[in-house]
Amino acid sequence: MAIAGRAKKVTTHTLQEMKAAGEKITMLTSYDYSLARLVDGAGIDTILVGDSASNVMAGNETTVPITLDHMIYHAQCVVNGVDRALVVVDMPFGTYQGDTRLALTSAIRIMKESAGHAVKLEGGSEVVDSIKRILTAGIPVMGHLGLTPQSIYKFGTYGVRAKGDDEAERLISDALALQEAGCFALVLEKIPADLAKAVSEKLTIPTIGIGAGPDCDGQVLVLHDMLGITKDFSPRFLRRYADVGETVDGAVKQYIADVRSGDFPGDGESY
Repeated sequence: MAIAGRAKKVTTHTLQEMKAAGEKITMLTSYDYSLARLVDGAGIDTILVGDSASNVMAGNETTVPITLDHMIYHAQCVVNGVDRALVVVDMPFGTYQGDTRLALTSAIRIMKESAGHAVKLEGGSEVVDSIKRILTAGIPVMGHLGLTPQSIYKFGTYGVRAKGDDEAERLISDALALQEAGCFALVLEKIPADLAKAVSEKLTIPTIGIGAGPDCDGQVLVLHDMLGITKDFSPRFLRRYADVGETVDGAVKQYIADVRSGDFPGDGESY
């Protein structure tokens, strides 16, 4: 479905133009064709094929177990359902840290096999070399700072990051380093709102917040969380826009009742 005034394909350049114009960027996760088609048709700017698929699609406790093959599969499904949105694909744990050649190989596989439009990876100055290596192939890279879920075993908690002065200063330094390395945008996850505002004002590239206050250049949520499909995850930053979980529960129970009573299928549903 074409959106008035924004029918053409969203690109990394589009996001840069939106930041310059003060127009907020919208981003949601998707992991399959059917929901990606709906999200894209509704007019979202950017779809993140997130490694959060490890949690919401596979039921894992963390994002660590998901593999490159899994991510490519989910990205293929999403790309097949998208006409307009920019599709960014998470590089999973172990595919870019500490090995620039592996990072480039992994990113090339994602782009060639999924037809995605960009990749995203977590970390600051420690991943700059990998970012630069990926960019040599002409692959756009989105950065990710603050709470980086792939490092959960290092942090030991999903709590707010960079509350102290030292960590806040490191985050600002890392954000500038990622911009200098060539990232086209940056996700800021679960950091104080005033810090996110300061980073967004310092950078010329767009910032996308999740639990980082209203002053980022855009916002991202996990689709299954905002639709109420996941029930056991209710962080402060999450706003539920629907309760699809309850709708599905009611529909399935009604189907069971109709089959058992003989009401379904009826004459109009039979050949």
